Amino acid sequence: MTAIELRGVTKEFGDVTAVRDLDLTVEDGEVYGFLGPNGAGKSTTIDMLLDLVRPTAGTVRVLGADVATDGVDVRRRTGVLPDGFSVYDRLSGRKHVEFAVESKEAADDPDALLARVGLADAADRAAGEYSKGMRQRLALAMALVDDPDLLVLDEPSSGLDPAGAKEMREIVRAEAERGATVFFSSHILEQVDAACDRVGILRDGELVAEDSVEGLREAVGGEETLDVAAAGADDEAVAAVRALDGVSGVTRDGDELVVNCDSDTKTEVIAALEDAGVAVADFHTREASLEDLFLAYTEGGAATRDADAAASAPTEGEPTDDATDDDSAPEEVDR
Repeated sequence: MTAIELRGVTKEFGDVTAVRDLDLTVEDGEVYGFLGPNGAGKSTTIDMLLDLVRPTAGTVRVLGADVATDGVDVRRRTGVLPDGFSVYDRLSGRKHVEFAVESKEAADDPDALLARVGLADAADRAAGEYSKGMRQRLALAMALVDDPDLLVLDEPSSGLDPAGAKEMREIVRAEAERGATVFFSSHILEQVDAACDRVGILRDGELVAEDSVEGLREAVGGEETLDVAAAGADDEAVAAVRALDGVSGVTRDGDELVVNCDSDTKTEVIAALEDAGVAVADFHTREASLEDLFLAYTEGGAATRDADAAASAPTEGEPTDDATDDDSAPEEVDR
């Protein structure tokens, strides 16, 4: 069965088009990573999946049902971890989970769910005393009530320390192994790379790429990243490397150059530096990371991007998307 199916979905807010003619399919049991820069339309898409907002055009089907007519049943079978989850300050963690259990008329043990997400020792504490990471764990416990067929996770690792993020990934994979479908939106690309079967990248409300991480890497030309220890490389040497065919980008980090290039251009990069009088002490290559791919598809240079989409300006002013994604602000982490 297809777990999520969007066909020709457009959502407009006044004169702002948040999502444009979106076709998206997520198969039953799949862990699907949903990426995009702030304002791309990710949260608006999630709101339409949950029937919190209605599309201006197109159809949204979730778990085989039209959310416009069967939204209550869809939400009953769906667990949601929303971005920016708010707690009831005076209620304990256990009371939050008990409320979720009662709302779904389920038979889950709240203490077992809290233990699963690492909150057993904080079950009786007021949730208003929880750190941001603990609140994320609490939201996940509530989302897991009644073994949902679909988990929608919007920035699930926000506020979690590395151990908490690892536990989150393990729960995601366990839910997939149980048979649940997971729709996973995040700006922490390493989490998506580690957890997801396929990745979709949204830009300006349009799906500009969709594949496995390896498939996306091949689609942008199989570029590699070349890290070169090149003390003394000046602007002229950097310009010489940047001018080479097959080089898509060069950045300087202290005495190291980071060069994005085709695999068969590496020797030319080293030769260009040496011709410029730079002593290359060491170098090594690595495959393009998901971050490299994300930037390629959202900031230019992707081979598969439609030329018109590449020329369009980023959507601004989307009312519902990613209002809290401010990477410059410090976050209180899980403790």
